[in-house]
Amino acid sequence: MKFRVSEFDRAVKRAIEKLPEEIRAKLTNVIVTVKKRPSKNLLRELGIGKDNVPLGLYVGQPLKEKSFFSLPGLPDRIYIFQEPLERMCDSLSSLEEEIKKTVIHEIAHHLGFTDDELDKLGYS
Repeated sequence: MKFRVSEFDRAVKRAIEKLPEEIRAKLTNVIVTVKKRPSKNLLRELGIGKDNVPLGLYVGQPLKEKSFFSLPGLPDRIYIFQEPLERMCDSLSSLEEEIKKTVIHEIAHHLGFTDDELDKLGYS
């Protein structure tokens, strides 16, 4: 199901607002950005084929790798990819639920969890 960009952006905002406060609090110095789809270059860099397009992506240094002595840098980013999410959802409510799961997954990466750890915890 396709949504207008403004509709999708509002769905992302609502999904983030519905997250528990403890999770939203972890988003300090993190920018959540919506993109239509990951670029071909990004997919190539990540070694991902066309059939396994990610719903989201965390780019930054996980919190558990940062220390008091770490130099301040640019904010970390969470990318939410609109087209892959739209392809798997048939309603606005299912879209918001998938966005919420995607954001939680990417926040977990921000906290330092790997994909393997998230798989073991049932958050893949």
